[in-house]
Amino acid sequence: MSIEVYGIPNCDTCQKALKWLVANDIDHDFINMKQHPPGREAIENWVKSLTAKALRNTSGRSYRELGDEKQNWTDDEWIDAFAKDAMLIKRPVIVKDGKAVLAGFRATDRELREKLGV
Repeated sequence: MSIEVYGIPNCDTCQKALKWLVANDIDHDFINMKQHPPGREAIENWVKSLTAKALRNTSGRSYRELGDEKQNWTDDEWIDAFAKDAMLIKRPVIVKDGKAVLAGFRATDRELREKLGV
């Protein structure tokens, strides 16, 4: 089983997710999205798994700086935007065996275990 956590080190939610993974003895790799932004193909797969809406970081400055037309964007337009600015993506994105299973970290302990298969 391979678990990748995409996020940024100073994000409280990412830190919470990483602490939970360590506390539950779940092996994982952390990918800093600022240093290593995900490629378009990965983002396309995340959108297929979770939807573009679920991946939107609506609380970030990058999102607020987008115009009102963002409300009517297609998935392809969101994928383009995510690929240009990874800070538009809700963090962390947790990928298990190549498939995105969670964006953000709001779930019960049981839900997390089910999504991660642990």
